[in-house]
Amino acid sequence: MKLFDYPQALAGWERKLNAYAQQKVEFGAPGVVEKVAEIESVLQQKLAELDALPDDPQLAQAEPDDLGAIRQLRPPGTRRMWTRLAADFPERLAGSWLGRCAGCTLGSIVEGWTVERMERWADYLGDAYPLQDYWSQAEQPHNHKYETSLRADFTPAQMNGVPTDDDLNYTLLGLLILEEYGSGFTTDDLGKAWVQYLPFAFTAEGIALANLRQGVAPLRAAEVGNPYLNWIGADIRSDPWGYAAPGMPEKAAEFAHRDAVVSHRRNGIFAAMFFSAAISAAFAVDSPLEALHIGLQEIPADCLLAREIRWALDIAPSIANYRDAAAAVEQRYTTMGGAHAINNTVLTIWGLTIGGDNFSKVIGETVAMGKDNDCTAATAGSIWGAVYGESAIPKHWTKNFNNTVHSFLYGKPSFAIDDVLARFIRQAEGIVSS
Repeated sequence: MKLFDYPQALAGWERKLNAYAQQKVEFGAPGVVEKVAEIESVLQQKLAELDALPDDPQLAQAEPDDLGAIRQLRPPGTRRMWTRLAADFPERLAGSWLGRCAGCTLGSIVEGWTVERMERWADYLGDAYPLQDYWSQAEQPHNHKYETSLRADFTPAQMNGVPTDDDLNYTLLGLLILEEYGSGFTTDDLGKAWVQYLPFAFTAEGIALANLRQGVAPLRAAEVGNPYLNWIGADIRSDPWGYAAPGMPEKAAEFAHRDAVVSHRRNGIFAAMFFSAAISAAFAVDSPLEALHIGLQEIPADCLLAREIRWALDIAPSIANYRDAAAAVEQRYTTMGGAHAINNTVLTIWGLTIGGDNFSKVIGETVAMGKDNDCTAATAGSIWGAVYGESAIPKHWTKNFNNTVHSFLYGKPSFAIDDVLARFIRQAEGIVSS
């Protein structure tokens, strides 16, 4: 079996089972409830047996979860670049945060769409494609995203502030954690903050949050009933750690590790460390590509993610546009989940290499690649903005933000953008000078 070609033999079986059970009830068959319970018991047993299959010991050695062990397996690298904030840090931080907001907002209402579906939607609307501005209309505009912002709020005609998205909420939550617990925050502290502020979460985060609410210790919350350990959720939480430790990629990756272990393991953790380090480095370098190379220095050299990052960087010159990117990912990763850390990391890298110094092209091409494209465009926008600064972002991307980011965090319905920036600068001043 090809490494990234996963068996899909059970696809559709849940739907088929429900349909048969309903049909048998309608036909008056006895014992349907009992038979469904029996099937569920067998499936649970087999699922437990599947999860208990022994992992490859050599690969496990190359992919430890412990921070000290991870650091032992890193290549040589640039661990610290600053001992004080650079004069242009506020400009670059504003670029990074606004770039993240713009990329996320552009992708949010087409999150997970296929390339073809987005092309058809753009053609129907008459929007230039890849996008050079936000979608002119949202499908199902009356429905909500994350129970707060309407889907129509993601379009220029109705946008008033940055609409709500979980990717942005985790950046804000990271700020709250730093403020409430300090730079020495622990995973236990982070678990308390999740329970305090998060009303809901998805995939690995959703499982970890449910486990935390049931009293599972934060350092074990990722390990109970979680098939999403290598998915993207931890790396969408990378930004606050890079913002708080600019020019300190090793420290940013350490913060990311403390965060990621609450919900992820192995490559899920490494993706968070990679992007946190890359964002941190981006404030101190002159190109996103250089930042990516520095980020790669903070994860185990032979882990799956590192191998795939090197592959993506090696073939990047041959990836000319979103169609090339999507085709290469589909060929290499076949049935890998659309919210996996590895394939989405690759797409984020190509969004930056395709777009070059053109912000609109970076986020437009990244969204057009599909998969978890609000996450990938948000991260690409964040890295790009940290390198080039706020003034390099065309104003049409931010003119309707109106100094406001909307949130679904408990008790925090909105944040002022300038206040968020000032608060991250205070955190960075203390951490960089320490």
